[in-house]
Amino acid sequence: MQNQTRIVIENVLPQLDCGTNPIKRIVNQKVNVTADVFSDGHDIIECCVKFKHENDKKWQEVRMKPAVNDEWYAEFKVEKQGFYTYFIEGWVDYCLNWQHGTERKIQDNQYVKSELLEGAEFVKSVMEFATAKEKEYLEKLAIYFTNESDYDKAIQEVMSSELHQIFKKYPICLLENKSADLKVYVDRKKALFSTWYEFFPRSASPEEGKHGTFKDCEKLLPRVAAMGFDTLYFPPIHPIGEVNRKGKNNATNAKPGDVGSPWGIGSQYGGHKSTHPELGSIDDFKSLVKKAKDLGIEVAMDYALQAAPDHPYVKDFPQWFKWRPDGTVQYAENPPKKYQDIQPIYFESGDWKNLWKELLDVALFWIEECDVKIYRVDNPHTKPFFFWGWLIGEIKKKHPDVLFLAEAFTRPKIMNELAKQGFSQSYTYFTWRNSKKELIEYVEELTQSEQKEFYRPNFWPNTPDINPFALQNGNESIHLQKYFLAATLSSSVGIYGPVFEYRITTPMAPGKEEYLDSEKYEFYRWDWDKQNKITTLITRVNTIRKEQISLQQTNNIVFCDTNNDQVMGYYKFDDELQNETLMIVNLDAYNTSRAMVRLPRRLLGNMPVYVNDLITGNSYIWDKEWNFVELSAELPFHLFKIQR
Repeated sequence: MQNQTRIVIENVLPQLDCGTNPIKRIVNQKVNVTADVFSDGHDIIECCVKFKHENDKKWQEVRMKPAVNDEWYAEFKVEKQGFYTYFIEGWVDYCLNWQHGTERKIQDNQYVKSELLEGAEFVKSVMEFATAKEKEYLEKLAIYFTNESDYDKAIQEVMSSELHQIFKKYPICLLENKSADLKVYVDRKKALFSTWYEFFPRSASPEEGKHGTFKDCEKLLPRVAAMGFDTLYFPPIHPIGEVNRKGKNNATNAKPGDVGSPWGIGSQYGGHKSTHPELGSIDDFKSLVKKAKDLGIEVAMDYALQAAPDHPYVKDFPQWFKWRPDGTVQYAENPPKKYQDIQPIYFESGDWKNLWKELLDVALFWIEECDVKIYRVDNPHTKPFFFWGWLIGEIKKKHPDVLFLAEAFTRPKIMNELAKQGFSQSYTYFTWRNSKKELIEYVEELTQSEQKEFYRPNFWPNTPDINPFALQNGNESIHLQKYFLAATLSSSVGIYGPVFEYRITTPMAPGKEEYLDSEKYEFYRWDWDKQNKITTLITRVNTIRKEQISLQQTNNIVFCDTNNDQVMGYYKFDDELQNETLMIVNLDAYNTSRAMVRLPRRLLGNMPVYVNDLITGNSYIWDKEWNFVELSAELPFHLFKIQR
């Protein structure tokens, strides 16, 4: 038989999958909790949210406030990394119930002697919890409530706010009920706000035809930092397989001198715990990571769980691969794409426990040996979900600062599940969202649905695998527009550069979203000193992102009405409403667009509004609900800071 209670607690939010998975926050963010809490009859009820960090011994408590229709709400702040547990507790508050009922009788001129005697018992029940000053006051009330000669004083005190606050402060919780425990995982701020730059280290050499090295990469760090990027992501830096190595443009047969794809990992020179000999040694990589850190940049490694045919794993642990009846191994395929240079790991191996342990050791090796704190994970959706939950959980126990970006352009529920299993950030469909309607619908899905509790988007206009149709042979304006949208709609953004900066967009063939002469299969010599309008404005936008707190989060966003489908406006704000920005974008990459833009409702009560364009320095006074804008294709956006 269950314990007796009169309290019903339902529809507790936020929670994921009935509490199976934790929601996510970063340090110093708030968790806004709502629930339906009610009881039979007309008694006064109270409820609270109790919460604590996994390393704390004592629970903290915040009282909930009533909204409408028996819905209650409260918020609490998470101040440390790691897991928090929270739950809702509700009870019938007999002290407040007595006070409220007695007040009503007094207001009706009823004689309440019996009620006062009952009140004296309630007063005594909270004395043991009260401070010395409160106890002195309560002792006085106990005398008033029991002495008929003090009746007039007593009925005044019944209706006092002081007594009400004491009863609220020290509730006598009878017949209480509690919800199930729920979890929130708290990351460092980088999980929410990051600015990624990707290049191939083998293309870092200043000399034509020469393979780049980690030392060459070190020389490029000041450029990356100056452009405002705080995360430098490298494709795999491990030895590249020589068996079935791919040639240029993904040719099945490599020619002499072809360098192959970095994702074909492993050769006679080592596997996942080795560096490609032409890039340099592990000590060279350590030096690069340290010098990047000194400039405020974290180096993100690629964590790609696959092997070239000549990877040491294939010889030493053949049970970790699936062999066909003819003695050959099935190479990786994603029809119609074929990857003859890659053998997928067989996660259904009978030796899966040792396999999992080794893959964990690989990740820990780079964390502990080279101070790597960020992994971009290649194709995580082709490996078991619960493997990721286990691996990320094991790493977080020892190294809570480590973050994981999921590279999974696949079905929505699969992408969501990876985020629920612990991935800190996720690639998104932004790459293919171009029209105003598509962009608004997608961002509202990310920020207004359940996804806001666990899915942290990272918007990339392009990647080495994706040469999107929108950019193919695109002009300067479309590149400016796409980066601006990515960097201001999402708090995490990344580009594959310098391909993006220098508008290298020729496709492999019409109708294909692949690059001709892809850097995945050869190295380039880039002019790293080259500056253009794209690099200049990327630098400016990145600088503004660091200065404006409202752009360092994704979910607080409101889209503005406009009377032109080629003009999109949106307003962002921080949790404390101390910083507000307004972005207006011309989505027509070839023509000037004009529109009337409607201010968000939140700003209407504070007109006139002063808007300062942080890109151009121009300022305007907007004193009407609808305001005129004109945006050229040459500079297709405003980034306004709102000043009340």
